[in-house]
Amino acid sequence: MDINSPIGIFDSGVGGLTVARELRRLAPHESLIYLADAARLPYGTKSSQTVTRYALQAARYLQTHNVKMLVIACNTASAHGVVAVRKAVAPIPVLGVVEAGASAAAATTATGGVVVAATEGTCETGIFPKLIATAHPGSKITQVPCPLFVALAEEGLGDSPIADAMARDYLGAHFSAQSGNDTLLLGCTHFPLLAASLRRIIGPAAQMVDCAEAVAKDVVAALNERGLSAQSTNTAQIAFYATDAQSRLSKLAGKLMPDLGAAPPVTLIDL
Repeated sequence: MDINSPIGIFDSGVGGLTVARELRRLAPHESLIYLADAARLPYGTKSSQTVTRYALQAARYLQTHNVKMLVIACNTASAHGVVAVRKAVAPIPVLGVVEAGASAAAATTATGGVVVAATEGTCETGIFPKLIATAHPGSKITQVPCPLFVALAEEGLGDSPIADAMARDYLGAHFSAQSGNDTLLLGCTHFPLLAASLRRIIGPAAQMVDCAEAVAKDVVAALNERGLSAQSTNTAQIAFYATDAQSRLSKLAGKLMPDLGAAPPVTLIDL
C-alpha cells in the first residue's frame, strides 16, 4: 500500500466536512477523497439494512480510488455498517466516528452525566450508551434524537435563531443546574456546524465533545501505528465527489476550508 495514497471519507451529506477539516489541520500532508451521498440524505431516518447497503456502496466506490484508509464520517452509517464495511474492504483499515466519539466522551465527563445528541437512527442502535458505559462505568447517558439539526446544517443555518430555538427545545432541559449532566456529545458529524447555537443553550460550563475531532485524532494515531503516514514531502490534495447537491457541498467546503477557494470543484457520481 502506497503511504501517499489518499484517505477516503464518506458521509450522507456535508457533515463529514468537519472530519475533513480536522484531518487537514492535524495531518496536513495527507491527501483526502470526500464522498457525500446527498441524493439519499438523510441516513438517520432509514432502516439499518438500507444504511448498511448505502455505506457498502460508498466504501466500494472509494476503494476504487486506492485509498489507504477509510473513515465513515457519518454516525448513523458508523453505528449500523462499520462491521460490514470492514469485512468488505479488508485489509483497508476502517475507522468509524461512533467509536471515537464515545471514547472521547467517556474520557471527558467528570460527573458521568453525558447527553448524546444524534439522529434517530443512531439513537435506536443504543451504541453510544453501550460504548460510553463500558469505558466509564456508572455513567448516566441520555440519548436525544435531534432530527432537524441535519437539515439546519445542510441549509447553512447552523448559527441562527432557528437553530437556537431547536437546540433549546431538544437539549435545554438536559443542561439545567439540577440535571447533573456535564458533557454534550455531538453524535452526528453535521452537528459541529451548530456548535455556536448549541453552546448558547448548554452554557459555558458544559463540555462539548466533537466526534469529528475525535476520529481525526484516531486516524492520525492509526496511520502512525501502521506505518501509513504520508511523507512530509507529499503534496496533499483533496477531491470532492457527490451523488447530488454539488453546489451545497462546494460552498460549505470553501467556507470551512478557505484555502481551497470559495467553491472547490465537486464531481457528480452515481453509486
